[in-house]
Amino acid sequence: MSALIAAIAQHGDRTAFARLFGHYAPRVKSYLRRMQVDERLAEDLAQDVMLTVWRKAGLFDPAKASAGTWIFAIARNRFIDTVRRERRPDLDPADPMLVPKASRPADESMAATQIGARVHAAISALPPDQAEVVALSFLEGLPHSAIAERLDIPLGTVKSRLRLAFGRLRAVLEDLK
Repeated sequence: MSALIAAIAQHGDRTAFARLFGHYAPRVKSYLRRMQVDERLAEDLAQDVMLTVWRKAGLFDPAKASAGTWIFAIARNRFIDTVRRERRPDLDPADPMLVPKASRPADESMAATQIGARVHAAISALPPDQAEVVALSFLEGLPHSAIAERLDIPLGTVKSRLRLAFGRLRAVLEDLK
């Protein structure tokens, strides 16, 4: 059988392949059937294995394994690949991770932009020390203690500036509630 594989590898010998196919294809199919593969799939896999033998005959090394061992190893690997493919779950198109977020209606988007501009203008109108504390707290997300450390001011001062800033912002932005 090794000579048949060598003839396929060296000359693309179709007669040698027909003999190899006639000998191994039914055996590969029986091997797959013993592994609980249904009849149709076993037939398809056996043909796929033999096609792989045709394509990869040049890779066969008789010093490493017999022709039968090599062919049945291909069959086993093809079976494993098939089982893995079948066990992989199909994608659910309704999965929330795959559904893009719905775009906001234009009026909501425009209103959000206008509110953002008003808030930005209100923060800009604050005294610089209060605006800086608000920016560090809400835009950078720093805790009060980190703000105090960064600005080298007492924690109580950070809290006082925030309280004063919120009082001014509340008065300016009261209609947004």
